[in-house]
Amino acid sequence: MAHGGEGPDAGEHVPRRRRASRALAWTSVTIACVVVAAALTAYAAYRDLFGKIAHVTVSDLGKRPASYGDAQNILVIGSDSRTGRNSRFGARIPGQRSDTILVLHLSPGRARAAVLSIPRDSVVPVLQCAPVPGVPGQTAQPGQVAQPGQVEQVNATFAAGGPACLWKTIEQTTHIRLDHFVELNFTGFEKVINDLGGVSICLPYPVNDPRSKLHLPRGLHHVSGAQALAYWRVRYIGMGSDLERILRDQYLLAAVAQDVKHTNLLGDPAQVYKIVSDLAASLTTDSGLTQAKMISLAQSLKNLPLRDVRFIAVPVIFYPKNTNWVEWSPQARTLFEAVAHDERLPKVHTRHSRAGRYLAGRNATRRAAGARPGRSPARAQAGSRKSPPSLANVNKADGGITAGTNVCHDSPAFAGPLGGH
Repeated sequence: MAHGGEGPDAGEHVPRRRRASRALAWTSVTIACVVVAAALTAYAAYRDLFGKIAHVTVSDLGKRPASYGDAQNILVIGSDSRTGRNSRFGARIPGQRSDTILVLHLSPGRARAAVLSIPRDSVVPVLQCAPVPGVPGQTAQPGQVAQPGQVEQVNATFAAGGPACLWKTIEQTTHIRLDHFVELNFTGFEKVINDLGGVSICLPYPVNDPRSKLHLPRGLHHVSGAQALAYWRVRYIGMGSDLERILRDQYLLAAVAQDVKHTNLLGDPAQVYKIVSDLAASLTTDSGLTQAKMISLAQSLKNLPLRDVRFIAVPVIFYPKNTNWVEWSPQARTLFEAVAHDERLPKVHTRHSRAGRYLAGRNATRRAAGARPGRSPARAQAGSRKSPPSLANVNKADGGITAGTNVCHDSPAFAGPLGGH
């Protein structure tokens, strides 16, 4: 009887516990459904955006260099195409050229990065490249027939065969295995800078350049996308050389990296979505650079310290047959090997770049005066080789800067007789 007397109380608690368990279960299912729905909605939104990016199938690369662990090497191309929305930069200029050529090297584990600038006036062999049909926002490329023993400017390679031909040529000449390419046009560059809220540039003297339309007084400026693009493209100041422009571009990239880091942009999904949304129509990649890979790449970079991101230019010497072109110095081979294998970086002697800037500046000055550039420049000689520092320890004196560099330490990028006018 005692046991029976406890029955009613115990019986009342069993349904309550069951009801609570059922309520908790239904709540969990509901939350799970909401989370899954949100994830699918976000995925669908990103998929729609990535669907607007133009993709190019890259093939026929010949005998390729070996890869190194999970290191990544990405060819970054700044195109000067005037098609579509870029027509405001000069619709009368046909075709497209690689205004900027970079190789972004990401070490295994993404512990550090190096950005290798390749001068657009570099001579490269003329390799076989198939014609490329036009993709949205681009014109078709005719391709090119191999011409053994002949050379061309590397930006002409891009004009003839598009990003696939440039990929093949860079890979075959540097022996750095490339994993992907990303191509961005003028409009896309402007949009990225505007989405960042502008970027800081520093001028050691006033610049008034009618060609690029950059008109700014001396000092530090926080500029919009249009002004940043003008700064990126300005050439007829200082020495008037592409090599000096590369150095200015490195400072601009450092400023962009600092803004991205300080605003934690890569950690803000809403901001990343906005940038991708604005950028998609101006972007072209290889078909292997999928949405998942792009997102993974952005996530792996967000914690990379600024001091471990290095900007380096390929060392060059004069090309004797054409003083407006340059060829890679013997040092470049060691540099390429270091990047290809993520090994110690050779010291880049600044005497080469100074000599190159001097000659290019001298010729620019003479062209402005109506004179014909000299045909027999003295060839720069390599300096004595020293023990190379590691890839993580190159500094400005060695021909490179870090992403954390003070952007107002850029006066060497403006030195020369042309001044800012």
